[in-house]
Amino acid sequence: MSAAMSGLAVRSLRHRPRAAVATFLAVLLGTLLIGSFATLAESSGGAPAPDDGTLIILGAVVGGWGALIVLFSVASTVAITTTQRATEIGLLRTIGATPRQARRLIARETGAIALTAAVAGALAASVTGRLLFELIRSGGLVSDRTEYDAGPASVAGAAVLVLVVSALAAAVAARKATRGPAGMLVRESAGEHGRMRWWRVAVALLLIGYGLAMAVITVAVTADSDDPYAAMSTSGSSSILVGVGLAVLAPVLLRWAAGPVRLLAGTSATAHLASYNTARRAHLLAGVLAPVVVLTAAAAGTLMLVDIDRRSLPAGTPDSDTITLLNNVVVGMISLFAAIMVVNAFVATVAHRREELHRLRLLGATPRQVRGSVVAEAGLVAVIGVVLGLVAAATTVVPFAVARDEGLVPDGGLWLVPAVAAAVVALTLGAARGAVRSAARVTV
Repeated sequence: MSAAMSGLAVRSLRHRPRAAVATFLAVLLGTLLIGSFATLAESSGGAPAPDDGTLIILGAVVGGWGALIVLFSVASTVAITTTQRATEIGLLRTIGATPRQARRLIARETGAIALTAAVAGALAASVTGRLLFELIRSGGLVSDRTEYDAGPASVAGAAVLVLVVSALAAAVAARKATRGPAGMLVRESAGEHGRMRWWRVAVALLLIGYGLAMAVITVAVTADSDDPYAAMSTSGSSSILVGVGLAVLAPVLLRWAAGPVRLLAGTSATAHLASYNTARRAHLLAGVLAPVVVLTAAAAGTLMLVDIDRRSLPAGTPDSDTITLLNNVVVGMISLFAAIMVVNAFVATVAHRREELHRLRLLGATPRQVRGSVVAEAGLVAVIGVVLGLVAAATTVVPFAVARDEGLVPDGGLWLVPAVAAAVVALTLGAARGAVRSAARVTV
């Protein structure tokens, strides 16, 4: 039975290469990013002061915030690719497979992909970690006396962490996909409806509440501190925390937001159909909305924070260049990974809809009309994600602007908000167009 299950897992992966590639890239990039920064924290052990503190900040603090985004993205991708198989799991159940056997199949497939990707990511991180250290030393953040001193422990720990998150995400999604009678699973997967679990809502509310609490502390406590970076230390994380919290609630928020758009669509058939499909496929498209929200929140919040800090920081403040560089590294790292996840999520989502797109072609729709319908849905998701992301970004920008005596609206840099919004919308639309064009070539 074990050999037969392993053979079935291999054949299943060969039948769904796009979903397998999406999971592989998420785990690979996640391990690479976390492992690279983990090597800095490990190298701090033998570094002299104050270089040890700098490496700890870069490796633990910056890498830690990146790890939060990475692990959320990995879990989201694994959950998407597993949930998409509800119909397949239901059919297996109808021919005699038990829920345990179905869950074991999913676990073996996910484990095989994740293990391969994590090993590759760890090997790559051992190289990129050294390159990152050399970049930091050449930039003057650490002295030439400090040497790179990271071994396999840091990259191996990153690989294990990503593997554990992947396994937990697959287990949760597999349990959901095998819950209930087999026939009901097939019918529910066609409608793609589902109730959000209570623990997911609790996690989201905890993240949002903590982010809002940090924003309140920024205005009420750290604004009067003698430390010029006290307000930054409390408000800087608010946008990321609230953004991730909103991303966790993405299915519910997408369904709620798509409804009013349908009412405002008027006589526009394209807008009406896009809003209807978005609400109906909220659980599927939530995998795209989540990284859009996080990308917008992290980019807009951190860039505005850096701009306010540059403009309002007292002259001669020590370590200002280092702090600015750290913030730029954070926004660059998170934005790059979130952007990759937007593209990755759309590839997995459109791959799941290949049969639907093929049926539209059989009904007489042209390739341009098929692409237009998917791009219209992507545009709606992008707009909703940007709005939610900017709301999350405000929890960093507004308190920090108040703490730096600029008021509720910053004195400058407001052009960054529409620039980030335009870039995120363009990225989402481009990812949708590229994914549906590739899927159309396969189905035609």
